[in-house]
Amino acid sequence: MKVPFVDLHSLHSGIEDELRSVFERVLRDSTFVLGPEVVRFEQEFAAYTGTTHCIALNSGTAALQLVLASLGVGPGDEVITVAHTFIATAEAITAVGATPVFIDIDPVYYTMDPDLIEAAITPRTRAIIPVDLYGQVAAMSQIIAIADRHGLAVVEDACQAHGAEYNGQKAGSFGVAGCFSFYPGKNLGACGEGGAVTTNDDALARKIRLWRDHGSSKRYEHIFPGLNMRMDGLQGGFLSVKLKHLDRWNDQRREAAATYTHALKDLDVTLPSERSGAHHVYHLYVIQSDNRDLLRQQLTDAGIETGLHYPTPLHLQEAYRSLGYSLGDLPITERLKDRIISLPMYPGLRTEAISHIALELMESCHAC
Repeated sequence: MKVPFVDLHSLHSGIEDELRSVFERVLRDSTFVLGPEVVRFEQEFAAYTGTTHCIALNSGTAALQLVLASLGVGPGDEVITVAHTFIATAEAITAVGATPVFIDIDPVYYTMDPDLIEAAITPRTRAIIPVDLYGQVAAMSQIIAIADRHGLAVVEDACQAHGAEYNGQKAGSFGVAGCFSFYPGKNLGACGEGGAVTTNDDALARKIRLWRDHGSSKRYEHIFPGLNMRMDGLQGGFLSVKLKHLDRWNDQRREAAATYTHALKDLDVTLPSERSGAHHVYHLYVIQSDNRDLLRQQLTDAGIETGLHYPTPLHLQEAYRSLGYSLGDLPITERLKDRIISLPMYPGLRTEAISHIALELMESCHAC
């Protein structure tokens, strides 16, 4: 049995008529950039996350960058974040001229370890970017308490956590702003590129709207040199359609995760953990094994696609060599990179497929 890592074709086939209606409407009205489809999605997603504003953009990377730019973070400033994340988190920091300061993650939930934040704070620190990794919100209560004590902004990287909650509060509603990616494989994915910022700060929302559209609030009048990071109309319409299904899809992800956990509980692998008070939405189902590479090859040979999120932490990437980090600086992050494997995960993943994956893993573990 072949099992894809993500099955977008199956996901979209169930809502194909709704998506075609969006395409026909946008084509008919020629509202290709921003426009009513994007405005509608912004209103719906702000309501969904429990925030006052949603500013739709062309990527999650843009969301992170424009929040930092709008906060005035720039050259000479430092931003504390984690190295166990996609590079976009750090790219946004360097894009505004600031310096990323990497700290380690906790060994159970894989998100920023709050106990390490204060040791990393210097007079140049301006913000903290915790990452809601794999579909689970970071330890936001502790992180925000620390940030408040030191007068720092918290910018929540919620690019993998659409619909996740912590103590009943939605991802993207913590801190000064939340940043989302709508890359197609995300829990809420566009049919192309997309991103958004959510915030309750009126002034910050206004600045980000200016930044995304060439610093312009009125056609051909520019308050400052901004950027072109607008969402296109098609993606706004597609995301409105898919947002209606997000909670149901997340429920299906949680059911698949529970099935995985039951099927794998007796194997010599480390399974994902859900933080107390959290509502994990399993963007990824990530296990750990001392024999990761052997397990992965066995699954590949059996036609089962897997992923590694992430094989090389950011502090050891060539792109950030100039920052002077070396092996041993972030021991939990570095231990994880050689042990993690992401199993297939998507809404509609069948129990039979999970049983097949569990059987292949069982055979691999016995052969180790």
